[in-house]
Amino acid sequence: MLESLRKDIEKLISLYEAEKAERIRLQTLLAESEAEKKSCRKQIGDLEQQVNNLQLSEAFGAAGDRTAAKEKIDKLIKEIDKCISLLEN
Repeated sequence: MLESLRKDIEKLISLYEAEKAERIRLQTLLAESEAEKKSCRKQIGDLEQQVNNLQLSEAFGAAGDRTAAKEKIDKLIKEIDKCISLLEN
């Protein structure tokens, strides 16, 4: 009976150690996944900013033609100011 109890205790200890090792492995995997998720979210944000910048530059003309884009922006600002003054009257 005592020998049976000892074997059961050893089996429980062995199972406990295996579960402990598995928990540590899963915690490490979770930490790695969280770091990868954070990196991916940053990359997504950077790419979204690049897309917005490209869309904005395309909306105001060619990417290399800064003066034309500036003229378009100035024209839009003048039109907005004109609309605001008309609304105020």
